[in-house]
Amino acid sequence: MTHGTSPSTGELEARIARARTALAPFAAGPLGHLVDGRVLPGAGALFENRSPVDGSLLGMVRDATPDEVAQAAEAARRAFRTWRLVPGAERRRLLHRVADLIEARADEIALVECMDTGQAWRFMSKAALRGAENFRFFADRAPDAANGLSLPTDTHLNYTVRQPIGPVAVVTPWNTPFMLSTWKIAPALAAGCTVVHKPAEWSPLSAWLLAGIMREAGVPDGVVNLVNGIGDTAGKALTEHPAIRATAFIGESRTGGLVMAQGAPTLKRVHLELGGKNPVIVFDDADLDRALDAVVFMIYSLNGERCTSSSRLLVQASIHDRFVARLADRVRRLKVGHPLDPATEVGPLIHPRHCDKVLSYARIARDEGATIAVGGGRSTAPGISPQGNYVEPTLYTQARGAMRIAQEEIFGPVLTVVPFADEAEAIELANGVAYGLAGYLWTGDVGRANRVSLALDAGMIWVNSENVRHLPTPFGGMKASGIGRDGGDYSFDFYMETKNVALALGTHGIQRLGV
Repeated sequence: MTHGTSPSTGELEARIARARTALAPFAAGPLGHLVDGRVLPGAGALFENRSPVDGSLLGMVRDATPDEVAQAAEAARRAFRTWRLVPGAERRRLLHRVADLIEARADEIALVECMDTGQAWRFMSKAALRGAENFRFFADRAPDAANGLSLPTDTHLNYTVRQPIGPVAVVTPWNTPFMLSTWKIAPALAAGCTVVHKPAEWSPLSAWLLAGIMREAGVPDGVVNLVNGIGDTAGKALTEHPAIRATAFIGESRTGGLVMAQGAPTLKRVHLELGGKNPVIVFDDADLDRALDAVVFMIYSLNGERCTSSSRLLVQASIHDRFVARLADRVRRLKVGHPLDPATEVGPLIHPRHCDKVLSYARIARDEGATIAVGGGRSTAPGISPQGNYVEPTLYTQARGAMRIAQEEIFGPVLTVVPFADEAEAIELANGVAYGLAGYLWTGDVGRANRVSLALDAGMIWVNSENVRHLPTPFGGMKASGIGRDGGDYSFDFYMETKNVALALGTHGIQRLGV
């Protein structure tokens, strides 16, 4: 691997020093829970939270007990009685205040996230601002969240209204935790719901920052509660609790199935944003320079640890060799390094266990007959800690669609290349996986762009683009990639119930029985 020049030692050391200051409160004592505005030290089992950067201990965390989870759920239920009645204009004011405070603390949030998740500064420095944007977007929709339709007939005035569903569980993942927490919590609050938030046990720190920001902004006690813990214990207690009316979950597909089963006895509504094995299809008539930039960005940014990453490259056979040669050169040049180094493009993976999983696919690729064109092992880039979870950006070529490396979600900086002959084969390969979250398509033929987009089994398609999000549009997938849609008013379809009121005009006939 080749690596670019890092900024001066003094500059990087200054950023690391600021990170130590931001992280110091989390090392002072075990991280507990926030329930009804009160900090609970917690009585559950302790577990370690170590930085993926160098394996250093960031602090200890308490696994919430069933009783502590119940306290949080009941606090959310009590707060819902009054929060649901808060006018939309007031909710808008509070949520904009949250956004203001996020922006004011964006640097601190980014420093904490980099050290807690291993994500590179170049991405995390923008993630907090995207979180503020999420709050502003849904804040402005709060006054109209309850609006419905007028559906009159000759004899009745029918009108619909939307009402908040109640206390909701928000269970968020470890890859970009702050931004994804805002993506769920902001619409829930705008709708009038209350929240119990359980962040991922591998990246719990920024959730505590967000909870503090919301308290400072004036969000009433009990409206947002925070419980830390392991999915099998604290998470299960939360998704099963009868006070919780809905669960919004982001994570892997297997866990999503468990969340769905856990909520079934209490008939919880579930929103599942799950995994993906997303194809990027490059036809021979595409703008290959722009396609190459997008292919590299959409798998190697964020360490490849995102559900919408395009982890399968389907490239037309007529351009395969020259496109892959250019691609391999770009992958070799990717800069692996400390996440706080602004030159770093790929940082360490979240956890040693996940690191081992990602590395295990090199053996699988060899066994299946694919070629490891680039990477495949642990990174030895200059300046990184050997105790960190660093993986070389990896490129698998000469693969077939049925191989495990082309079927399973690896969730790391790993790209698998599969050639195709024509449009029909491209569609067949793209759809030939269990997932259906996103698809990316590069072509100069507008007819083909529409044909292939309509044929792909995926909830979101980007044509001649990487993942450029427009917040009013629906976000979600098909098949094993989940249930439901986020974004715009689609979020309110989950967090709110629709009620119809039929008001008679007094002119319709009523059947008379027993006369």
